[in-house]
Amino acid sequence: MEVFLKVLLVVTSVLLIGAVLLHKGRGGGLSSLFGGGTQSSLAGSSVAEKNLDRITLGLAAVWMICIVGLGLLLKI
Repeated sequence: MEVFLKVLLVVTSVLLIGAVLLHKGRGGGLSSLFGGGTQSSLAGSSVAEKNLDRITLGLAAVWMICIVGLGLLLKI
């Protein structure tokens, strides 16, 4: 069980990083520094953005469950 949670934690961590990086920038800051300030014709869909939000929240929930599960398993 411990190995499964560790593998799931690594996989969800990588997917969560990718999901966060795919989000559209919402103003100035670091996203516009690296080219996120330009408008793209593919980034205009609000349905895709909502789905990406749901995926990100789902991945974050699984990630948090893995953290809590590992903490309970490794508690000495």
